[in-house]
Amino acid sequence: MQFRLVECISHHFDGESILDAGDYGVNQKTGRPLHTVRAEKVLAEFFHAEEACLVRGAGSGAIRSLLMSVAMPNQEILLHKAPIYPTTAVTMRAMGLKPTFIDLNHPQEINTTDIAGIKLGIIQHARQQMEDCYSLKESIAFLKEINPSIYLITDENYLVFKVDQIGIELGADASAFSTFKLFGPEGVGCILGSKKVIDGIRKDLYSGGSQVQGVEALDTLRSMVFAPVAFAIQKEVVDETVNRIKNEKMPGIHDAYIANAQSRVILVEFEKPIAKRVLQTAITLGAAPHPVGSESRYEIAPMFYRVSGTFLLDNPSLADTMIRINPMRSGPDLIISILRKSIEQAG
Repeated sequence: MQFRLVECISHHFDGESILDAGDYGVNQKTGRPLHTVRAEKVLAEFFHAEEACLVRGAGSGAIRSLLMSVAMPNQEILLHKAPIYPTTAVTMRAMGLKPTFIDLNHPQEINTTDIAGIKLGIIQHARQQMEDCYSLKESIAFLKEINPSIYLITDENYLVFKVDQIGIELGADASAFSTFKLFGPEGVGCILGSKKVIDGIRKDLYSGGSQVQGVEALDTLRSMVFAPVAFAIQKEVVDETVNRIKNEKMPGIHDAYIANAQSRVILVEFEKPIAKRVLQTAITLGAAPHPVGSESRYEIAPMFYRVSGTFLLDNPSLADTMIRINPMRSGPDLIISILRKSIEQAG
């Protein structure tokens, strides 16, 4: 993926322009900075989309801009039966969108007649709850078979560069994600979709203050180049750490799991309700206590954190018995050392 992304960059930037600092302002010919135009062409090519658009507000802003472009106020929207991602819920509430929930884990049990007339849907690619096992590709095909005209959006936060294909490449109409989660600058998001929809979003965000400047667009591309390899190493660290926890049978731990809980992380389940004390102690031993952008450029130390908010909504008791660990840029030795000492001090 790194090599292919660099190849796509070479198609739209020559050797001089990729070394530029970038430009500012609403160019009279394009309506946006020239380097932003080029960066968007790179992203569209890489993700096999008709168009790409960089927007403010990171992943949440990308979802918001996309929904405001394709949805009507008070429209019905199809969602997987799980807690709605909090920032998406804000946009839905503001627009008065009316959710209809279906269980994509068990498509054979869905009454297709009830949902055949719904014209809009969002599928979150990352898992929202522990029992989720749906295939994004199969879910898209299933919903498109029921209603070929449904407009399907996939929320790709946490999954870009970690899967072979994202929603737009699997038959969805649009995909959105945060480039901040790919080591990019703060607050930049990406939307992939048709020219018609992307043109509408650009029209909504025409003003200079709404533009992603050329400097930020170039920073986004340069940062993204390093993400695929970093995530591949991170995946290996997750695998090795879980195997070592299981094989070494660490005192105080009931079990450890690999989970696609938004990010691909380690879930550690304790024998006693010591999770909150472990998290407090881990901070003093070098673990990060909370996310910045969840895999942003600032997140280097391993993150010892509560399980995700959507997981807790589904099962609040996990707050006392389970934590999640994201290695970020660390290795298994450091993670196990912090975990072992934290358990000992937590009693």
